[in-house]
Amino acid sequence: MAKDTKKTITVEQIGSPIRRPDEQRRTLIGLGLNKMHRRRTLEDTPAVRGMIAKVAHMVRIVDES
Repeated sequence: MAKDTKKTITVEQIGSPIRRPDEQRRTLIGLGLNKMHRRRTLEDTPAVRGMIAKVAHMVRIVDES
């Protein structure tokens, strides 16, 4: 059986979307983050990296593996 070698990235929401543009709020929801201090482990793809870059001031990268 082949071992799954996909890279993952764990992000945590550290900022509130209150008084932020709707696009940033929707980006957080797209990442699976909608409440403070929630963490999500996502596949490390260019699309996910781009979404993180859009809301970098509201999230932090906890772990990359």
